[in-house]
Amino acid sequence: MGTTERSKKRVQLWKKAAAHFALCFVMGFFTGFAPTGKHSIFSKPAVTSSKKIEFSPQPVESPQQIANVNRSLIGEQQSSAMEASFPARPIENYSESESLMSQEEEEVAEPNLTPRKFIIIVTPTSTKNPFKCVFLRRLADTIKLVPQPLLWIVVEAKTESNEVSKVLRKTGVMYRHLVFKENFTDSEAEMDHQRNVALKHIEQHKLSGIVHFAGLSNVYDLGFFDQLREIEVFGTWPMALLAANKEKVVIEGPVCDSSQVIGWHILRKMNNTDDPNRLRIHISSFAFNSSILWDPERWGRTSSLQSTSQNSMKFVKQVVLEDETKLKGIPPEDCSKIMLWSLHYRF
Repeated sequence: MGTTERSKKRVQLWKKAAAHFALCFVMGFFTGFAPTGKHSIFSKPAVTSSKKIEFSPQPVESPQQIANVNRSLIGEQQSSAMEASFPARPIENYSESESLMSQEEEEVAEPNLTPRKFIIIVTPTSTKNPFKCVFLRRLADTIKLVPQPLLWIVVEAKTESNEVSKVLRKTGVMYRHLVFKENFTDSEAEMDHQRNVALKHIEQHKLSGIVHFAGLSNVYDLGFFDQLREIEVFGTWPMALLAANKEKVVIEGPVCDSSQVIGWHILRKMNNTDDPNRLRIHISSFAFNSSILWDPERWGRTSSLQSTSQNSMKFVKQVVLEDETKLKGIPPEDCSKIMLWSLHYRF
């Protein structure tokens, strides 16, 4: 009998728990459908006061109206502050000051930057010079320090060796390597031919810039290239010729009054037997604007394109010799300043 009573009590407890659970579930289920805005039966009644607070309806202002009001207030405050700090002046004075301020702002905002002129350096190489690659590296180290834009044109005779090409590729300088097939016994004629090959290349591709003939034995002051960019048509300068086996220095180039050429320091005097087209100055002691090679109207040439038999170098020499007034000494303030040296020169 004891066991049956215990089992009955357990069943009754389970029934009560199930009923309680079902009741809670049903209450929660229907409570979820009740509207949230209204008071439920479980909510406490709100405390009401006997006095009612009344609010008068206010017109709603848009953000744009508020902004306009704020701007008008700020404008009135600023105008009053301006009137207090500055006396009243005519409207014309304000317009003049505003125009001057706008001009000054434009000048500050847009500085007048002049681009650098293009420099074209022409370097011939002698087949008889066993140290030409050494001199090329030395000259390349100098040219690499010159600000751009710059083009280095190196000319050499056709050979089986590609040593010059290897040197040029490692320089980090923008260059063009020109090769010719002709054979020469005279070294001066070979150098002149190489310069002519470079000038024909400049004319054919219309490379516009200041042309300078740089020998392998030249040593430069870096300020020289800044002065080179100041040349308009023709420019000239003195240079020091240094002999390897002689303890002396010879100056060759112009004698100037400011930038005007009034005479020449000449290494070798010219006589009647000399070539009339021979320059009275060293080939590295002058530079010119490359436009003379293809501008017939300005320079009096019959054609803008050269024939195969025409000698560009000869033409340049003729133009220089025809009118020395076109030559301007550099630096313009002191044409006697030495900025270029030629080493291993044979006197």
